[in-house]
Order: sequence, then C-alpha cells, then structure tokens
Amino acid sequence: MNKESLRKFWYSLSPNYRFIIRRLYYLPADFFDKIRGKRHKYVPPRGSIYTGSPANAEAYIEQGNQQLIWLKSHINLKPNDKILDIGSGIGRTAIALTEYLEPEAKYCGFDVVKLGVDWCNSKIGRDYSNFEFKYVPLFNDLYNTSTLKAEEFTFPYDNNSFNKIFSFSVFTHMQINEIQNYFKEVNRVLTDDGLAFSTFFLYDDANEHQISSVNAFKFPIKKEGYRLMNEDVKSGNIAIHKDTLSTMLNQGNLKIVKVIDGFWKDKSKYAEGVNYQDFVIFKNI
Repeated sequence: MNKESLRKFWYSLSPNYRFIIRRLYYLPADFFDKIRGKRHKYVPPRGSIYTGSPANAEAYIEQGNQQLIWLKSHINLKPNDKILDIGSGIGRTAIALTEYLEPEAKYCGFDVVKLGVDWCNSKIGRDYSNFEFKYVPLFNDLYNTSTLKAEEFTFPYDNNSFNKIFSFSVFTHMQINEIQNYFKEVNRVLTDDGLAFSTFFLYDDANEHQISSVNAFKFPIKKEGYRLMNEDVKSGNIAIHKDTLSTMLNQGNLKIVKVIDGFWKDKSKYAEGVNYQDFVIFKNI
C-alpha cells in the first residue's frame, strides 16, 4: 500500500479508531522507553501524541524548543508576554515555554481533544500556576465527533487579552469557514500592538499543479480558493491559495506581516533550514 492509499484508509477510520490504533502501534516503543528510563514527566507516551511526529521524550522536547526558537525569531516572543496557544495539543510547545516564561507571564492554551488538555493540566498546569489549558468540545472530523461548530466558536477570553498568539498545525486541519471565524477571534483577543504566528499549507498559481498532481503529499480536490487532500475528511489537510488567505485575513481585520515558505512543496528549501509547513506572521489592521 503506497502512502496515498494508506492516508485514504487512515482518513476513512473514525477518530476513536485512529486514537486506538495509534496507541497500539506505539505500545512496544512506549514500553521500552519506560523500562530504559527514556520518559519525561511532561512528555506523553508516543501513542498518546496525536499531532506531529510521535517522538520519544528527547526528540519531543527538541521539537518544542525549535518552535520556541521560531517564535522568538519571528514574533519577538518575550519571557513576560501574555500568550495564547491555539490548538495547544498535548504540550509540545508549552513544555519549552515552561523554562522560558517568567512567573508574571501568562500562557493560555485551548484544544478540541480532551486527552491533550487533561494531560497538560495534570502535568504542566499542576507545576506552573501561570499556565492554563482549556478543553473546547468543537467538531473536527479528524479528531472528534463533537457537535459544537468551530465557525460559531467564541474564544473564552476577553478582548485584547494577549500580545502574542500562535498556532502550529491548526489551520492546516480546519475548514475554511472555521478558519475565517478564528481570524475574527484572533483580531478580538489580540492587542493592537500584538503579533500572531501560524503555520499553513499555502500555494499560488505557479505551483498549484505541483501540489495538486505531482507531489507525493498532494491536494487533488479543488475548491474555490483552496484545495483538500480528502473530500470525506475535510479537516484532514487543507491548502489555501495565498490570495485567498490574504483576503480572509483582511476580512478578519488582520494583515500579513511576512510569509516564509516551507519545504513541503519545494524540497530544495530543505537545505535552507526552513520548516515543513509555511509560516505566516500577521497582526491587527
């Protein structure tokens, strides 16, 4: 079975089955990590890691530290900032921030997967009182079967609460109307002088054929201004045309500061040390 067929099979399963299969698949590795003392108190077992690579503790912490480097570089993240982590997952970035943020800083994260929120609150939140994780039961056909709609969701925070907002691999797994609503909410909770950082799969007219037909990691299903990897699991992966993204941000009273293309659509960029996904830095208009 090739990667494309395997991906289609994976998306055909229910979210619960995907979680179960992942846990069973990584059970031997988790067992050996434990008996060899390769675990870390804040890092979940590999089988519980549902976003990004299911790395061992050392690699997981390294990945979070790399994300912190990007945030410091691209949005000038400071140790005393007020931070919102959209899609906080199971703590990959938060772990790195525990050693960077000062006690007067504020970290808030929310996620649609209760497993991740419960883990983070029981581990990180227990040791760091300025870290708070919230579970929001929103429907996402990749991760859960909840009924609340992300396109109607209001972030559970006051206006102008954060001067730095970020998300890793969140807008790559949402539907277009949901992303538009999140942009509106980012505008509301971000301070006037604040900065936001998010990752996307982006394309333009010049590389649309490449990312839809040639790449092994491709988006064959064409929509108006964006492309999908799978019609049945619309949150599986989404690629957005750069013009569409600019329009969407503008409709949310946001504007692009900088775009940094990743190497997912151009392997030659791998040597430049960029991320797999595309980076977008944006702020309020």
